[in-house]
Amino acid sequence: MHMDLTQGNITGKLIKFALPLMLGNILQQCYNIADTLIVGRYVGNDALAAVGSSYTLMIFLTSIILGLSMGSGAFISMEFGKKDYDRMKNGIVLAFVLIGSITLLITFVFFAEINNIIKFLQIPTEITKLTKQYLLIIGIGIIGTFFYNFFGNGLRAIGNSLMPLIFLGVSAVLNIVLDLIFIVKFNLGVAGAAEATVISQYVSGMGITIYALLKSTHFRIKLKHLKFDINIVKELANLSILTALQQSVMNFGILLVQGLVNSFGTVVMAAFAAAVKIDTLAYSPVQDFGNAVSTFVAQNYGAGKHRRIKDGWKQSMIAASVFCVCVSAVVFIFAEKFMGLFVSDGTEIIKVGAEYLRIEGSFYIGIGILFLLYGFYRAVGKPEMSLILTIISLGTRVVLAYALSAISKIGVIGIWISVPIGWFLADMTGLLYMKKLPLLKSRFRKKYDLHI
Repeated sequence: MHMDLTQGNITGKLIKFALPLMLGNILQQCYNIADTLIVGRYVGNDALAAVGSSYTLMIFLTSIILGLSMGSGAFISMEFGKKDYDRMKNGIVLAFVLIGSITLLITFVFFAEINNIIKFLQIPTEITKLTKQYLLIIGIGIIGTFFYNFFGNGLRAIGNSLMPLIFLGVSAVLNIVLDLIFIVKFNLGVAGAAEATVISQYVSGMGITIYALLKSTHFRIKLKHLKFDINIVKELANLSILTALQQSVMNFGILLVQGLVNSFGTVVMAAFAAAVKIDTLAYSPVQDFGNAVSTFVAQNYGAGKHRRIKDGWKQSMIAASVFCVCVSAVVFIFAEKFMGLFVSDGTEIIKVGAEYLRIEGSFYIGIGILFLLYGFYRAVGKPEMSLILTIISLGTRVVLAYALSAISKIGVIGIWISVPIGWFLADMTGLLYMKKLPLLKSRFRKKYDLHI
């Protein structure tokens, strides 16, 4: 069950491939909301704070594994497009060993430095014990997360976006059911929440691994594929490590902005927390569309179909732009109503959150194009450009946020304004560099030969 994106109607195939990715992301967002509601309602505020304070850390760690897996997925897509299946399978083996080893190292450091990590996060004393209890259990699931992300991205790389969605759906539903059983029925508190998550992670991780190895011929490894190839390792390291850096830098920048938001008090904190959930849900489909475009470009790049890449890029830009403009209009018009879904009693919180949504949400086209650029550069073996664009976007956002918010007449609005400015500066850089690709030195043209 795979999709060859090197032939057929471009827009139709892209949408068909992207839809399961979009549904999966929306499902994940809905699960996160449900999980938060269960812990907050049935365990209490301290437990909610402990789980919430751990969330950003786990997202950061997961982003490293996700980035590594996305990089290996780009390699798999290229070789799949070339129809060089032996080299692709050799790459799968080497990527599994490389990323698996890094995952084990992350897990070891996580448990060895758990106390220092809690100090670094500046966890309040009253919830330190709960936070440590939660982290010690949730950390066991890091390896399960690796299996899901590695094989999930591998399957998407050969055009199978449906099965990762199915396993994610099973995991999300199982997680909520186990939350209710462990927390509500057995009263296990934060430990129950962590155990439910870990079990669900391993069910999805082992499930998709078994499926990929047994049902997909592209993952059936033979003895001849178990060999060390330094050239493949270099390609994988270039794609995977730089993509992981891009993902982790992105989350680190968000952490810095979060700290600034916290300095404006509880009203702004609450408004930002609710608005970000709406924000993420609003633009997550175009993020997944960017990942779909990345697979499309990588397969066609491997197949040498450069004209198809150019046509696909134009159609993707149009589709993403139309989607972003429509979503921006909806968020702008219904900003207060969306905030009201999260805030039952807090006029000031709704006002601040709606202000954020109207300022940032009006410019979703900026982040939509940026997601396409991330995917494009990863697909043509230039993940360093994705990292550079992330640094430009988040660097601008952090510097401007701190500078503008310090001006009394601007205040917190400066944080909101800095976001779209960062997006558009990164967009301009990425688009200008893309136009100059054929003009680069001949050594690069010979290696990548991208005629667009």
